[in-house]
Amino acid sequence: MIVQRQNNEILVRFSAGTKTSKIQTILDFLRYEELTAKSSATEDDVDELLKEVKKGRWNRTREESGLND
Repeated sequence: MIVQRQNNEILVRFSAGTKTSKIQTILDFLRYEELTAKSSATEDDVDELLKEVKKGRWNRTREESGLND
């Protein structure tokens, strides 16, 4: 593995034999870290948002799939 810093980026190079699924898992985590680094949201904020998103989801699913009949 080779790590290089170029301008505002960090380049990481792996040998071709490395499993891409493992690399993707690490990259997904790093992307999450990058996206949330400047967030001021608390865990309670996230929980509240999740409740709002889930609210009524089952009713919408039932209506859309015709299970209300």
